[in-house]
Amino acid sequence: MMQGKVLVVTGALGALGRVVAEIAQSRGARIAAIDHAPSQVPATTERIEIGGVDLSDSAQAKAAIEAAVKHFGRLDALVNIAGGFAFETVGDGDIKTWHRMHALNVLTALNASHAALPHLAASKAGRIVNIGSINGQAGQYGQVNYAAAKSGIHGFTKALSQEGARFGVTVNAIAPGYIDTDMVAAVPPEVLEKIVAKIPVGRLGQAHEIARGVAFLCSDEAGFVTGSTLSINGGQHMS
Repeated sequence: MMQGKVLVVTGALGALGRVVAEIAQSRGARIAAIDHAPSQVPATTERIEIGGVDLSDSAQAKAAIEAAVKHFGRLDALVNIAGGFAFETVGDGDIKTWHRMHALNVLTALNASHAALPHLAASKAGRIVNIGSINGQAGQYGQVNYAAAKSGIHGFTKALSQEGARFGVTVNAIAPGYIDTDMVAAVPPEVLEKIVAKIPVGRLGQAHEIARGVAFLCSDEAGFVTGSTLSINGGQHMS
């Protein structure tokens, strides 16, 4: 499905990003892993890690994308996973958290997409996959800042899909439900217990279940899918 394709994965050293990169690589893709965390892993013909990158800074985002293209000679897909989370009610929060959530979740995707789009257009069949959230669709107590940012990702996806279509670039989103990652583990236990009780399948999702959706949207088989949001949430929210 992905043999020989070059994927840039942002947030690639995090729990979900690592699994997305692993599954894509197992299907024949070559991976440029971009993350804010430092990396000392030597580059190979199949993978390069570009660490210490603040994707909310447009210059750093562009430099990272260009480094990936220079290493592999092309770019076929961008997977925007980089993001962040904060549990904070509007009454108890401050505007700094609001700005931080938008910088981490929206500005990172914008900057990476802006830098990648010319290279994706050159491939004639480029792919962008953005990671949204069930909370950007349905909302969640204590997550107004995060829900607003992820809702922005879904609107960003629909609009960018219309711009990318004439270049052969598809743009889609995945809205995960609650996945068994460190980010979800940070949710207060009493809140998480109530959330799981509302998931029809009765459990948290697993990172590989999201990663398989990403792999499909990055593949040739998804060439007629664009502007869509794939909800993977165990039936918790049906839009």
